[in-house]
Amino acid sequence: MLITFKSKAYPNVMMYQDHARRILDLLHKDSERGVITAEEAGKAVKLLESEMEESRKHQASDEMEQDVKAHHGEADTEHETIEAVTFSTRAFPLLEMLRAARDHQTDVLWGV
Repeated sequence: MLITFKSKAYPNVMMYQDHARRILDLLHKDSERGVITAEEAGKAVKLLESEMEESRKHQASDEMEQDVKAHHGEADTEHETIEAVTFSTRAFPLLEMLRAARDHQTDVLWGV
């Protein structure tokens, strides 16, 4: 299921609910429906930036690379290289929306 985040300060951001849940849990928000007020946006930006920085420190491990090779085989030349999408990459559009909401003193809404 998709969640569409809306703000008057930024274009809509769509995200799978499973991916958004990690961000919303961090912000202590419900993934079904909610609001991040203009007053909360500054704190939300700081929390999300901190989580993104922490996630960069723990990028995909060698175990994941080994799992990919085991699944596709060492000599797999028919498939494209698998690239994992990081938390930071997934969260960046919402972070930009939160920054815009903070700067323009507007709310971020979803599920409404």
